[in-house]
Formats: sequence, C-alpha cells, structure tokens
Amino acid sequence: MIFLNRLKLPALAVIVLVTIFASCEEDLTTVGSGVVGGEPFKNNKAVYDVFAYNKKIKAVSTNRLPIYQLGIYDDPLYGKTEAQVTTQVLLPSGNPTFGVTTQTNEDDPSSVTQIPENETIDSVYLYIPFLTNPTGDADLDGLIDELDDLPLDPNSDTDEGGLTDSQENSRGSNPLDASDDTDDTDFVANQFAKTFDLDSIYVDGRLYSDNMPNPGFNLKVQRSTYFLRDLDPSVNFQEAQEYYSSQEFAPTFVDEVIYDSEVSSEPIVISSEQIPLRKTDDESTEDVDESTQFSYLSPGIRVALDKVFFQENILDKEGSTDLESQANFKEFLRGLHFSVSSGGNDVMFLFNLKLANITVSYSYDTADSEGVVTAKGGQTDLVLNFLRDSFTSTGQLASTDGNAVNTFVNEVYPPEITDKLDTGENASEIYLKGGAGTFAEIKLFDEVNGLEVINEIKSNNWIINDANLVFYVADENLGVEPPRLYLFNSETNAILPLSATDADGLSEEYGGIIETSSDGEGVKYTVNVTTYINNLVLNDADNVTLGLTTTPSLFLGTVANAMLENGEERELPLANTLSPLGTVLYGSAVDANEDKKLQLEIFYTETN
Repeated sequence: MIFLNRLKLPALAVIVLVTIFASCEEDLTTVGSGVVGGEPFKNNKAVYDVFAYNKKIKAVSTNRLPIYQLGIYDDPLYGKTEAQVTTQVLLPSGNPTFGVTTQTNEDDPSSVTQIPENETIDSVYLYIPFLTNPTGDADLDGLIDELDDLPLDPNSDTDEGGLTDSQENSRGSNPLDASDDTDDTDFVANQFAKTFDLDSIYVDGRLYSDNMPNPGFNLKVQRSTYFLRDLDPSVNFQEAQEYYSSQEFAPTFVDEVIYDSEVSSEPIVISSEQIPLRKTDDESTEDVDESTQFSYLSPGIRVALDKVFFQENILDKEGSTDLESQANFKEFLRGLHFSVSSGGNDVMFLFNLKLANITVSYSYDTADSEGVVTAKGGQTDLVLNFLRDSFTSTGQLASTDGNAVNTFVNEVYPPEITDKLDTGENASEIYLKGGAGTFAEIKLFDEVNGLEVINEIKSNNWIINDANLVFYVADENLGVEPPRLYLFNSETNAILPLSATDADGLSEEYGGIIETSSDGEGVKYTVNVTTYINNLVLNDADNVTLGLTTTPSLFLGTVANAMLENGEERELPLANTLSPLGTVLYGSAVDANEDKKLQLEIFYTETN
C-alpha cells in the first residue's frame, strides 16, 4: 500500500486534470448547448457558499495502528512533531524450548542425549523495514524507474549487457552490471543488493530522495517498564484498552538502554538498497560454499542490540514462569521504547510494526546417541515480534496479538494558527494537520441545513452532471504537502454515499488529489461530491455537516477515537492519524484572493 506517495506518475495527474466538458466559457451561465430527447438544453455552472470551521485535536487513539511514525518531522508552518513508539514484545509461543530439549529435561535428564545445552547468544538484531513504493517500477521489470533507462519498457537493456531488464529480473542477474549478463558456470542468482523506491521518509521537512547526501539520525531503544494492558478494566475487560498519542512513556517508564547509536557515534544512515546477510555454509553440499553467498532484507534499519540483556531476560529464563505464557512474558518484560534524535538530520519515517522483528541467534551444546558432547554444536534463531496477526482457515483476520502505542509530541502552534482554531467562525484559512493535529468541519449552502437552496435546485429540475469542492493552497511556506484530502460524514463518521459504479469505494470520490504547479508546489485539491449532491436532490437525504482531513489512503475507511482541544470526544478517520503532514487552504471568508475562495461548483443540465 502506498501511504504517502509522491504522486509522480502521469496517470495520477491525468485523473485530477481531466475536464468534465470539452469546452467551457468563463462566465457562470451557458457553457454549452444541445438537445436532449428532441428538447433544447443548456449546460451551466452554478457556485454556492461553503462554510468551514477549524478544529484542534488534542490526542488520538494510537495503539495497534496499521502504520506507525517514528522520528522528528519539522513542518515550516506547524513546527516540530516528535513520534515515539512503545511496544510489547512477543515470543514465538508460550513456554518456548531453546535448543533441542526442554529445560526440565536438561535439569533432570532421562537419557544420555539430554544434556545441559548452555544456550549462548551469538547476536541480536533489530530490523525495522522502511515503506517502499509498489508503483515505483512502472514496467515491472525489477528495476525502479529512477534507475531504469526506459521506465515504461520492460525490454530495455539499461546496462547494455545483452539481456533485457525483464530477462535479468527472471534470471536473477544485476540489471545495472553488464558483466552479470554473460553465461558463467559459477553464476548464482540474486547475489546483488536491489535498490527500492522508498516511501514516507522525511528528512529535514522534505521527502527523502537518493540525491540527499547520506542523511542520518540517532535511534535509541530502551526497556519499557509500563505495562500495556490488552483489555480495559473499566468495562470489565470486555473491550480493548485504548492508549492515546498524548501519553508519554519516557523518561518515567523506561529503564535499561539496549541500543543507542548516539553513544556509539554511529548515526543510522538511510539507504534505499537491500541489506545483505551472509549465509551459513551448508555442510551437506560439499561442492558449494554458501558462506560466500548472501540473502537480502528489504531496505530499513538493522542494528545490533545488547546481547547480555536478551541472554538474561530470555534464554536464561527458559522453563520459568516468566516465559510460561505470552501473558506472563508481557507482564515480565513489559516491552521496548523506541525514540529518535537528530544525528545531523531531523528524520521521520513511517513503518509497519508487524513487519519489524528482533532476531536472536544463539548456539547450544549437542550430544550424539552415545552422549558425546559437542560444545556449540547447534545454532538456531529465535524471532521476536511486536504485533502479530492471526487468521482463520479461510484467510480472514481473526485477531492481532501484541500492543504498541505511538506517542506524538507537538510543538505549540504559532499564534497565527491557534488564534483561528475552535473559534466557531467561518474560516478564512482552513488548517489541516495529520496525527494529533487539526481538521475542519464543512457546511454546504448555508450554516444551517441548506434546505432553501436544495429545494430551489429541485424546483429547477436540474440534471446534475458534476459537483466539486475546490480547495486552493493558501501558503507557499509548507513542508511536504499531503497527497490527498478526505471528505466524510462528520455526524456519523461514515463514508459519504457512493455512486452505483463505485459500490466498492475504489474511485476518487471524496478524496481530492493534490494538483501541483510546474515547480512541484501544491496549487489545489478538487473533491468530487457529485453523488452526495445528487443524493440530496433526488433522494431527499439530509445535508449533513461534513468533515475534512488529510489522508494517505482512501482505502483506510475505519475510524478511531480522538479527544478534541475543546474537551469533546469523538471519532475521526484513522487515516488522518497515520501522517505528520499538514497544509493550509483558503476558506470562503476571504477578502483578498477572491478567485481562490472555497466554493461549491455544480455543473448541471437545464432543460426547457
């Protein structure tokens, strides 16, 4: 899933730039004429008032999110946001056995093969994969567009080695190395680090690109001493416990440091290349030395954690009540706390915590059938997760084990923003900010219910062809701009009525995509509300108060609880929580820039 796509594909630009009519005049009267059923008709455009009200969010529910934020994002308009993550740690299963035999058999052996195994950690690595853009390889030839000679042609030969990029992808050879195209008896497939198109990484308030000179940051991992409950005791443990973005766990509820790149003076450097892992030689294949080969992880963070911590708190606990069940282990270890500080750059990235893990590699003593012991004769890995999904036999999501909370620490907004929030007045500028930020409520036609205008439209017997809300960007001093907006029913938090051709909600209805200038600056968002307006006119639906937020994806239709600055508790689209990005748009209460004021545009056919 693309969460904060850069919208660089021409197809997306076509969607938002396509015009509704082949020709259009500048005035708001007749824009075309023709005949419907033998009767003359006129195609017209009408504009109506729109009222917008800014709302400040104090905190949002942030546990068990589909996507987490970690790091520091410095927005030129809204200031800095620091995102931290506090998470439980999950064993592969309750009461795990390390090595070959259980701790009970090690302590009280029944045969010569059951020996004290002396499990000893060799290494512990934390891995957090970055998000990648799945549309970054337009021709699906295995080479991202930025490196591809002809990004729309899978038969191009970028390295000019004789094989097409697509052929090299199938063969497992390097499409950027011509020497890898030749036949070689020693050839081993996929022995090179692929480059990925990284997504949703922000460096010093800008979207990350490979052209940035080695951006780096510091990561700290600490033991959490806070017990994250899975169920809420205030409702007799019948509902999941909610945690909010305003809850800070550090420094009060953190303990041992098990990794700190700042102490080692080795900041983490962002790379779009895969991470190579050297394989272990397989003794059963005498003619091949696998230790000269590599497997690869997707780009991300991979750092070595404190081995002593995991030896004492996991391996040495084999057979104890602390590891007897997942519940006991969560109570014992509590979890880990992740935070980021500047290592030369302010960096924030989005990631899927379900794909992150800790790999504990350890050795143990073995014994043959005669009881002859080989020190460190066995080696294996123990993988610890943070969040883990369980599925039914039909592939449906059954449950998610584990709990993790995203904490957002926001700088106080400047007075020119705070003075315009929660005023109850029609806004001249609309402030939208993801996370625990801001959103807007929208009323169409008037500040009550718009019935007078709706009834007038009905009496005119118009055929409504298209209706749009056009939001113009009101400030050039912005950071990374949200790729799209999301309009929803603010009274029920449900999606708005969908057209018959969009029953699955996969079109662009109610989700305006940003339109940019030639220099990449945001100009406007156009939100299509045709189905909503037709529902008011044809089906006598209520003209509800609408909500407007940023969103990284229209397909995240769920809602989550939020606490507003005015003390109100309500539900808001979850998607708005997943992004740090913000913008400011023109409202309708503007004196200057009259041509950019917020209005509802309705294109209709009038029959005589």
